[in-house]
Amino acid sequence: MSSSIKTYWTETLPDPLPSNPLFVAAQWLAQAQADAAQPNPNSMVLATVDARGHPSARVVLCKDIDAKLGHILFYTNYRSRKGRELESNRRAAVVFHWDHRHRQVRVEGTVDSLSDAENDAYFLTRPWQSRLGAWASEQSQPVESREALKRSVTAAARRFGIPYEGPGTAEPEDVAVDVPRPANWGGFRLCADAVELWVEGEFRIHDRARWTRSLPDRHGGGSDAPWSVTRLQP
Repeated sequence: MSSSIKTYWTETLPDPLPSNPLFVAAQWLAQAQADAAQPNPNSMVLATVDARGHPSARVVLCKDIDAKLGHILFYTNYRSRKGRELESNRRAAVVFHWDHRHRQVRVEGTVDSLSDAENDAYFLTRPWQSRLGAWASEQSQPVESREALKRSVTAAARRFGIPYEGPGTAEPEDVAVDVPRPANWGGFRLCADAVELWVEGEFRIHDRARWTRSLPDRHGGGSDAPWSVTRLQP
């Protein structure tokens, strides 16, 4: 008669706990990207609240964790549901979960829009197909059919002189046309004022700690504000 014994993850949080949790979060993200154990290791759940107090959540891609400044960057359509909700309520929360490393990061804070210069610089790094999609899609708005969406992509391609008929058709090998950023597309900067780090423990005795700090304003200031930390029961 054979029996199987589960092998538990034995990692714990740093001891003593670091003064800035975002340095750990940035390190964990870099490790997950190096592992390549999942298609999008920089994916995170973004939770927002609308003007009525109704919450919603979706997965977006984190483009940077700036531990020194205390910022997390992501991009979207400003007219999308999340964009409109962040306009009416600047509080937001994100969650990273790397199951293969048994780690989780939760971050809360206030959100600000990036400048036009910052948005333009990042937009130019995107593939032309993604830049074209930003023009073709009125994100979160109803669409008659998949075919109608394809026609929108085709129309956007023709607008910029790109010989492309939309999804499912052959793509041109070389596109030299500059596709500029639409005004309704850009980034947000989440200024963290609460961070929780979590590591899975044996028999669900996980290792958790929560850092909080008070920021003087919501415009990216206060990055040097000190963190207070406490361990939490699992």
